[in-house]
Amino acid sequence: MEYRLISADSHFIEPPNLWKDWLPAKYQDIAPKLVKDADGGDAWDYGAGEPSPLGIYAAAGKNEHDLKWTGVTYETMHQGYFQGEPRLKEQDADGVDAEVIFSSGRMLGYFYRMKDDQAQLAGLQALNNWIFQEFCKPNPNRLIGLAYIPAIGAEAAATELERVAKMGAKGAAIVCWPSGNDALSKAEDPFWAKAEELQIPIHIHVRLTPRFAPAPKATGQQGGDIPGLATTGMLDMPKFMGQMIISEVFDRFPKLQMVGVEAGCGWIPYFLEQLDDRYWRNRKWAGCNLKRQPSDYYRANWHSTFMKDSYALENRHRIGVENLLWSTDYPHHGCEWPYSRKQIRETAIGVPGDELHKILAGNAVKLYKLQ
Repeated sequence: MEYRLISADSHFIEPPNLWKDWLPAKYQDIAPKLVKDADGGDAWDYGAGEPSPLGIYAAAGKNEHDLKWTGVTYETMHQGYFQGEPRLKEQDADGVDAEVIFSSGRMLGYFYRMKDDQAQLAGLQALNNWIFQEFCKPNPNRLIGLAYIPAIGAEAAATELERVAKMGAKGAAIVCWPSGNDALSKAEDPFWAKAEELQIPIHIHVRLTPRFAPAPKATGQQGGDIPGLATTGMLDMPKFMGQMIISEVFDRFPKLQMVGVEAGCGWIPYFLEQLDDRYWRNRKWAGCNLKRQPSDYYRANWHSTFMKDSYALENRHRIGVENLLWSTDYPHHGCEWPYSRKQIRETAIGVPGDELHKILAGNAVKLYKLQ
């Protein structure tokens, strides 16, 4: 098909029947529980002592006066938030041809924090099975689900990556380092090797967290943290991007592709300039011996997504036109649905048509091998 607009960062909300239908019976006692919030909305109980409402994660089409964390139900929300067939109609309403679709961070954190490795694996496999065997099934070239990779050892991570590849996964996401360690090391190499072999891009959405990091507050207090929302990912992504470059991951795996998601792109030229400079000044005593300049690895091995980011478009040549991926964040509160095309017109003034096509769709078609 002809792709004109591809959102490289959208989301689903886990359906109410996910765990009952897809999690093995022996793990039903650890399944998240669907409960009610204070205003009668649906919420998930992840064992944090208070429910996690759906709130601003189910916000498409709402203006700033209507947003609130509580009171949202599965019956009243757009059904494409958690079902594939109606999701295609919601894409059509926004003029979007396809979406790369991520999961819910709070739900993922619940499973990654589990000390029982097999319980974590069971939860993530149940999620992956639902993504590829149900949600994306109506049209896998428009519903581009991402597989979630366990953090119980790089070998186990590589095995799950191979499993989901057979189900049609075009990409995968990590929430923690696959080894389960808090810091990047060569312990991750079996996983990078498998991702390179299978030609599956690996995504970091906003940040990576230690496997046993404390659970965030459940009721959405971050929604009032305006500075935090304004810097989402921008404070964390350079760290992980720089660590992977400086630690020679891409010298060992030169065809490995990574995607930094929901961190914006306007900051990238400054970061790459500083990374090149600090590497040059400190490479000897720090024991770094890269084959190329750090910025070269960004352009060869990384893509980055943005939503409203005029600085990214103005500095597209300093970043790399081929490295940029447009996104909507649908259905979260950062999206402009159903007016994404209006936002593009307002922010992409002066960008030549061939370059804009790459950013809006062409780069994603190539990265995910879409047809």
